[in-house]
Amino acid sequence: MNPTLLKSGIKPLSVAILFALSGQQALAENNIDKNTDQKGNNNIESIVVVGQTTNTLVTTQDLEKYQANDLADVFRLVPSVSVGGSLGIAQKVYIRGMEDTLLNVTVDGAPQTSTLFHHIGRLSIDPELLKEVEVQAGAGEATAGSGAIGGAIRFKTKNINDVLEDNESFGGKIKANYFSNEGYKGSAALYGRFNDDWGVIASYVYTDRENMEDGDGNEVSGTDPEQSLGFIKLSGNIDENQSLSLSYESREEEGDFVQRPNWPESSWNPLYPITVERDTLVFNHAYAANNLVNLETSIYTTKASVEQDIYDKWGIYKGEVSSTGFDIRNSSQFGEHALTYGIEYRDDEVTAGAPSDAGAKETGTVTGIYLQDHWQLTRDLLLSMGLRYDEYELDQATYDNKVDSDGVSPNLGIQYTLNDNWTLNVGYAQAMRGKEIGDSFTIEAGYVTVDPALEAEEVSNTELGLTYRDDHWNIVASVYQSDIDNVILDQLGQGTYYENVGTLETDGFELKVGYWIGDFQIVANYANSDAELNGNKVEGYEYIGLANVRGDTWGFNVNYALSNTIEMGWNLEYVEDLNDIEVFHRAVDIGWTPTTTEIDKKGYQVHDAYLQWEPNESILVNLTVTNLLNEQYIDHSSVGDYNVVPGWEGVSGLYEAGRDIRVSLTYNF
Repeated sequence: MNPTLLKSGIKPLSVAILFALSGQQALAENNIDKNTDQKGNNNIESIVVVGQTTNTLVTTQDLEKYQANDLADVFRLVPSVSVGGSLGIAQKVYIRGMEDTLLNVTVDGAPQTSTLFHHIGRLSIDPELLKEVEVQAGAGEATAGSGAIGGAIRFKTKNINDVLEDNESFGGKIKANYFSNEGYKGSAALYGRFNDDWGVIASYVYTDRENMEDGDGNEVSGTDPEQSLGFIKLSGNIDENQSLSLSYESREEEGDFVQRPNWPESSWNPLYPITVERDTLVFNHAYAANNLVNLETSIYTTKASVEQDIYDKWGIYKGEVSSTGFDIRNSSQFGEHALTYGIEYRDDEVTAGAPSDAGAKETGTVTGIYLQDHWQLTRDLLLSMGLRYDEYELDQATYDNKVDSDGVSPNLGIQYTLNDNWTLNVGYAQAMRGKEIGDSFTIEAGYVTVDPALEAEEVSNTELGLTYRDDHWNIVASVYQSDIDNVILDQLGQGTYYENVGTLETDGFELKVGYWIGDFQIVANYANSDAELNGNKVEGYEYIGLANVRGDTWGFNVNYALSNTIEMGWNLEYVEDLNDIEVFHRAVDIGWTPTTTEIDKKGYQVHDAYLQWEPNESILVNLTVTNLLNEQYIDHSSVGDYNVVPGWEGVSGLYEAGRDIRVSLTYNF
């Protein structure tokens, strides 16, 4: 954080999109020998060069101020990230227009793999648990993980040191939220230290929503889920050099949703009971012996399932995805070199079908070996070089098909400090991804196979960034271009057939401007991203699991601390019209329709505001109003509106929620 902010005593800027990188830049501006924190732990891994200016961080403070309730709320203030779908179960996350299926997404190091059903999202996390969320936009350094051809998202949960001070042995939190549109949420957490070194967190969160209303006051059916979450984490220090944590999370969401939850209810898309569950167990161990040995180990197992009861047709249908694996990495300092290297392995399985039969099954493994070097050539010049090797193996067990691929992914970047205010970043990265296990609802689609000549997806990502910082300003401008060759898509029909369909080109520009003086803070941003497959814009309906086109997006955020106990803020998101989008290119290719057509995505502006009062350390009161002006709109990252196309009525994204007045009361003890 900027030293001026720290000296003034004001709270950190709630919009972390500009200032989350300050610590990384500070490391780069100093000698590598200083890469240790106050407890002697190594911070080599926090250095990022390739893609640094477009990487962002969401903090606990950000999530609390706007009472984050779902993924859209989590990424509300991050310009490179958008979320389509107003219903949590159907929400899909996009970085620069690329869907989260192209990202490496982890929760405390445990990857969230594959999809349960292509009409629902694959990510589920409750913001109450989160310490922070790291976003890496675009392919980056070798430590990003396997399959990160579009970037990475890392959800990190809280541990005992995040909720208790060193001199505290017991505490907790009780929190109640009310949503005028429409429902309530309650949570309780207990924290306790067994001794100076060990402690535990246990929490439970329950949310009950009714059908919401859109900006025109229309009820949106199938938006009344019940959600419950249990979480426990044990963490501590084995000795002065070793620490470990063991966490378990169990999440369930159920309700009467439409058969395809990301589309509105219709005569052919009726309501059915659906239950989605996820259980994740993660073990993390760290051993910091000296400058050469800073070992980090993550071992995990995660399982997600969906059960849909189509009671008037074929009855209960269930899909399940499970992953087990590990990541072992070490960081070492050799003079002016900071090295991070390691190995990761993941074993995946997906099954689908009625619980009474054997159903369909796919299994797969992913193995990665990586090395990243940050070399402080001079005081002002930091060079980053990395290389990783990945191997993918897939067994479509039910249909006796196998496919494998492997490849090497290099990256190179420089960070050059021009003077006390200006920093230049240039980065180039390659990444590859082989065919992984498929969507549980499509692996049983009559027959599943792959093109015998199927090639792995390969991406090249180039970025250029320029940063200006002084006592009051932080300005970041970035331009990027990403090309994914050999894009893998399926053909859905009587069976499912996977093939390479061409090149996805994504390019864009981001500008972030922050200004602060005293207790007043302003952040403005602009994001432009254009995603095209073989020269044609990509819309989320027929390119589900790949990308979605979006209009230019503007953001403006203001925060003001009225006193030491009262803070308020306002946020604006403005998305420009996107008209005459030619669609059905894929539908023509596979014979669904003879010709292409055009649709529009209407622009919109959404205002949010909050007022937060913290009279003492025990009480926190928050009033938030989202969609203040009651705008009726479909987020551009949802499926476009195809109702204007004859024969395609009912294919559309859901309208977003209208005005929602959120009130929360938190009691800490």
